Amino acid sequence: MAQTVVVYFSGYGHTQRIAEAVAEGAQAQLLRIDSDGGLPQHGWDLLAAADAIIFGAPTYMGSAPWQFKKFADASSKAWFTRAWQDKVFGGFSVSASLNGDKQVTLIGMQTLASQHGGIWVSLGVPPANTLAATRSDVNNLGGSVGLLVQAPSDAGADAIPEGDVQTARGYGARVTGIAQRFKS
Repeated sequence: MAQTVVVYFSGYGHTQRIAEAVAEGAQAQLLRIDSDGGLPQHGWDLLAAADAIIFGAPTYMGSAPWQFKKFADASSKAWFTRAWQDKVFGGFSVSASLNGDKQVTLIGMQTLASQHGGIWVSLGVPPANTLAATRSDVNNLGGSVGLLVQAPSDAGADAIPEGDVQTARGYGARVTGIAQRFKS
């Protein structure tokens, strides 16, 4: 089985809930970026050993928060040695708005993966875009580059629509499945 790591920052718990769902689908290890933008002692070794890395962050003011950016900048040590070359990557973002400019955050993650020489995995699920579609449907927000999630700003992580949580599990499984194909 491919080894997948979900590395994420969560400011209020919403992104953590989605990271857990992605990790469940991917059968992955979780690696939390702390409030200072750092990783635990073993974090860089865990990422180096992974076959797949899934980035996760909320979208604040049109991009990933500074804690994720600090992690991304610190990954330049892995970039210098090409430690993540040919790894499989994916990403997700959470914001309070249905759109909330999450696409910008995902493109930043995709660019980071590309700079490392990685292989990016799209969501791979058509949007639920019919009149009958509801927030309980998979990919109701219509993402394609990666996973988009909406979390109401006035509610806890348990209020994230079930369709987004299901999409998260499916995306995690897709990333690990593709990593397994490359590993075989």
